[in-house]
Amino acid sequence: MILLIDACVRKDSRTKRLCRRVLSHLNDTVETVRLEEIDFPKTNEAFLKKRDACIAAGDFSDPMFDLAKQFARADAVVVAAPHWDLSFPAALKQYFEQINVVGLTFKYGDSDIPIPLCRAKRLFYVATAGGPVRSHAFGFGYVEALGREFYGIEIATLFCAEGLDIFGADPEAILLSAEAEIDRTLG
Repeated sequence: MILLIDACVRKDSRTKRLCRRVLSHLNDTVETVRLEEIDFPKTNEAFLKKRDACIAAGDFSDPMFDLAKQFARADAVVVAAPHWDLSFPAALKQYFEQINVVGLTFKYGDSDIPIPLCRAKRLFYVATAGGPVRSHAFGFGYVEALGREFYGIEIATLFCAEGLDIFGADPEAILLSAEAEIDRTLG
């Protein structure tokens, strides 16, 4: 199963367009998590006490753990995240906070190093940006490191079309070039 984590909010999202191209090359069923449809819980002391108690008891029956269970059983992950304010939409960070669960997506070993409990070995990060992206460290880099260090994702691939809204740019040509790169990489 391919897990699509959709952080796009616009109806005619350019990021979704590129994401559809990536998915066209992957032969598996797709489960989609649309982050704009999730009311993430408020992370306060009461929530953390409840969550920590469940984790300590090994009881993951509460619906708050459903996203983590889904992530852990995915064979591959596709993240569709437009580049906003040097990073990705805040809902994506909230998502990762929900799925980073000791006992479901990772555990700690004897030397306190995370040991992955997830099946996915590949992650595809798809983004678009209106301007130039000077560094992918706060978007793709963060997700790549989290995937590698906590979830055991061995290969993370970035597909990004940038400069789409710069005066004089040809957004369609930029998107077509990104689609061609996807086809070359995954074809």
